[in-house]
Amino acid sequence: MTERMDGVLDKLATAITATDDIEGLVRPFLEILEAATGLESTYLTRVDEGEGVQHILYARNSRQLEIPEGLSVEWDDTLCKRALDEGRTYTNDVASCWGDSGAARDLGIATYISEPVRVGDGELFGTLCGASGSQVSVSEDARRLLSMLATIIARQLDRDRLLAQLKRENLVYSHYALSDPLTGIPNRRALQQELARSLANGRREGRRLHLAFIDLDGFKAINDRYGHDAGDRFLIRVAQRLKDGLRKGDYVARYGGDEFVVFGPACADDLEAGRRVIRQRLEELTSGTFHLEGQVIHYDGASVGVETSTVDEPDGKSLLARADAAMYSVKQARREES
Repeated sequence: MTERMDGVLDKLATAITATDDIEGLVRPFLEILEAATGLESTYLTRVDEGEGVQHILYARNSRQLEIPEGLSVEWDDTLCKRALDEGRTYTNDVASCWGDSGAARDLGIATYISEPVRVGDGELFGTLCGASGSQVSVSEDARRLLSMLATIIARQLDRDRLLAQLKRENLVYSHYALSDPLTGIPNRRALQQELARSLANGRREGRRLHLAFIDLDGFKAINDRYGHDAGDRFLIRVAQRLKDGLRKGDYVARYGGDEFVVFGPACADDLEAGRRVIRQRLEELTSGTFHLEGQVIHYDGASVGVETSTVDEPDGKSLLARADAAMYSVKQARREES
C-alpha cells in the first residue's frame, strides 16, 4: 500500500463510528478519498434520471479545481454518465476519452475517477467521484477504496430510507392505535392518556376540568329499525357534530359502543352554570335530523352527565365514574318522563 494510504483505515474507522447521518459520514469520506487519490476535488452526486439532472450534494476542494456544492448539470453531459455507460471508472486523460463533455471542459477536469452509488435493488442514487485539473496517477488501492466508500455510503442511505419508512409506519400505527376506526376520533385509550395528562397539568396549575359522559339513548332501536350500516353512519355523524361543535381546547373521544366522552377546561366562576351550559350544548349537538345516505333519522338526543374535577383529582377513573353516574341519573329521569 502506498505511503499516501497510511492511516486511511484509522480515519475510515473513526468516520464510520463517529456519526449516524449521511452528511456526517460523507464529509470525512471525501477527505479520506482526497488523501488516498491525491486528487484536488472529491464529491458525492445525486442523479435524477427522470429529470435528466445531476446534483453535487457534498464536495471537498483542496486546491485550484472547484466542484461547487449545489451545482446542477445536465446528466447526459456528465463524465459520470459516460463512465457508467462505458464501464470506465478512471482516466487521467479526460480530453482524449470524453472531450465532448462541456461540463468537464468548463470545470477544467483532466483526471477523473468515479463509482456508482446504488441503493435498494440496484437503483442509481448517484456517484462518488474525484477529479483534478492536472494528470494524476491513481493507484489500484485507491480505486478499491473508492468502491468500498461508495458501498458504505449506499448502505447508510438504505439504512436512512429504512428508518424513515419505519418512522412513517410508526406514526400511522400510533394514529390507528389511538383512533376509533369507525369515527376517526380518539378512542378510549387515547382519552385515558390525554385525560391523565390534563389532570396532571390541572393539579400543578390549580385548574379544573368539566367532563361529560354521553350515551346515545335508543341506539339499539336505530340498529334494529334501519340496520347496522345505518347505525354506523349515525355514529360517524354524531362524532362529526361533536368534533365540529365543541369549544377550542375541548377533547372528544368515543368511549365505546354508543358512548362518547368530552372534556375541557372549567371556568372557575360558576362551575354549576358551566356544567349546565355544556350539557345543553351536547344535547343540542346530538339531537335533530340525521341524513344517512337515503335514510333520515329524527333523534331526540343523548343522555349527558357532566362532572367537574377536583383541584387534586387523583386520576381520570373517578371523574369518569362520577360523570357516568350523572349520565345514568339523566337517563333514568328521561325514561320516567316518557
